[in-house]
Amino acid sequence: MPADTDLIQLYSKRILALAADIPLTKPLEACAGSAKRRSPLCGSTVTACVDMQDGKISQFSQDVKACALGQASASVLGGAVVGKSREEIAEARESLRAMLKDGAEPPTGAFEEIEVLSPARDYKNRHASILLAWDATLDAIDQAAEAKTG
Repeated sequence: MPADTDLIQLYSKRILALAADIPLTKPLEACAGSAKRRSPLCGSTVTACVDMQDGKISQFSQDVKACALGQASASVLGGAVVGKSREEIAEARESLRAMLKDGAEPPTGAFEEIEVLSPARDYKNRHASILLAWDATLDAIDQAAEAKTG
């Protein structure tokens, strides 16, 4: 089991600051795709709403009910999600997953700030909450694509 000092590092001032200031939480009046994801382990939920234009997110909103780690992850996502394609979000999500589960390097570029969550590697019970916003966003993009073609 990780030491108390590791747990303190896990909830660093930067993580708590990100959790306290999640961007793009104002609901959209309407959106092309919406998805809610829930972590069965901890009960955290994230609902993402997207509008797409030319294959990129043009508008985004998220409702985050998660632990500080899930909130911090959603904060990093929300800070850079507009203007990104599904492929860019999926690539960053996979890099985040690999960082948490495989000890890989964190995502780079627009989502590089997610590196602040690297101490969560040792807390496997938190991984699902950290990935929730990313999964909800990918689901919302898929719903928007289905609505457009359906």
